[in-house]
Amino acid sequence: MSLYDSQYSDGYSEPQSNNLDEEINACRNLIESNMIFNSIERFEDVINHCIDQGYISDGLYFINYLIEISPYNSEFWSKKGMLLNTSGDYEEAIDCYEKALSLNPNDVETLIDKSSVEENLGWFSKAEETLRLVLETEPDHEDALFSLGTLHQRRDDYKKAIKYFKRVIREDPEYSEAYYELAYCYESLDNNNKALEAYDLFLDLEPYNANGWYNRGVVLANSGKLEQALNSYDLSTALRDDFLSAWFNKGNILAELGRSDDALECFNKAYMIDDQDEAICFNLGNIYEEREDYINAIRYFSKAIVINEEYYEAYLARGYCFDSTGKYHLALKDFNKAISISKHNFDAWYAKADLEYSIGRLKESVESYREALQITPENHEIIFRLAETYFEMGNWLDALECYDKCLILKPQDAKSYYGKAKVNFLLSRTEPALECLKDAFKIDPEIQNEFTAEYPEIKTSKLFKKLLGGS
Repeated sequence: MSLYDSQYSDGYSEPQSNNLDEEINACRNLIESNMIFNSIERFEDVINHCIDQGYISDGLYFINYLIEISPYNSEFWSKKGMLLNTSGDYEEAIDCYEKALSLNPNDVETLIDKSSVEENLGWFSKAEETLRLVLETEPDHEDALFSLGTLHQRRDDYKKAIKYFKRVIREDPEYSEAYYELAYCYESLDNNNKALEAYDLFLDLEPYNANGWYNRGVVLANSGKLEQALNSYDLSTALRDDFLSAWFNKGNILAELGRSDDALECFNKAYMIDDQDEAICFNLGNIYEEREDYINAIRYFSKAIVINEEYYEAYLARGYCFDSTGKYHLALKDFNKAISISKHNFDAWYAKADLEYSIGRLKESVESYREALQITPENHEIIFRLAETYFEMGNWLDALECYDKCLILKPQDAKSYYGKAKVNFLLSRTEPALECLKDAFKIDPEIQNEFTAEYPEIKTSKLFKKLLGGS
């Protein structure tokens, strides 16, 4: 019987309520007028609506009066357990369910509700035991099987969960929630094909479910089917215009596909929904940075930092923008801040080292390159940059050592042979220098042009002719 179309024979002359708030007030008046005994059905109805609509304190107020009148009514104790479960008072809810079951031990719905609270408490073994009591009475009870599936799913035992969800579907091929959870389990097991199949079956039953289309989009994106994923996200946002995650993911895919205008539109839509999401601000900054609109990029990276002062990626990205616009002091400040947040972040140390090198702070850059190498000890690029920095500083032996390390990691590295040749020339080690030049020219003939441009006076020398003659 519906709250809004029911008629009551309680003798109460108040007009029928048009909304829950009015009905709650009407029932409170009945209590104050000591007319509750003739209105039990009406109170049960309003309690059900309180449960459905989250009016927990009002629901508890009324159910306590009904229990006072009829303390041996198992349904009333079960209703109280439901209300307490919704309010998060799990242990009190368990007490109520146990009272209900003491009065009606075979109440299947109460057993299922009790297992849900036990699961909320983390009592997984007890929850499973309670659900198995249901199956002893009704071996094919769909809701009990479904609850066992979700219980195993919550414990990350996806394979067992899948078995229960399949049993539910065998009993009821239109049990849509089972397909949804089945898809989630397959997705968690990285079985994208099975997950997609299950989401498609779910959406056949629930075509207007925005979450279903969204999750389908996630699976398709993970499978590399970006255009199909976009179609799913489109349907998701069409069904729910304020679906933040769908707009965000759609923007990411569009950005990956190089459609920056469309991506920007999606991220702006997401920003309109929630302007306090740092990831959205960060992605907007990335789009503007790619378009070399550094003013707007810096603006959104700064917004991300205001929202989350520990967002080291935003400091790093903003630092790149400051570097690109010649604001080196601000760039260095951001790189240092990123490092202070994440001391083992390779990109931040590398960016700092490169900036220090470019502004002539060679000693500082050496320290920063060394810190980067602590994180990635065999990074050829960093070792080469360190070699070049030592060369600029006149630390010939250190430079030579780094070039040698580069050649161990990358034996066909013409630039390291060339750098090693220059150091050997400076150290008056002519024969090793010539050998390194020969190797450099052999690997990359273009190095010869670089050498003659860098040392024009050598081009016509006997030494150079000897080198060419011997090469």
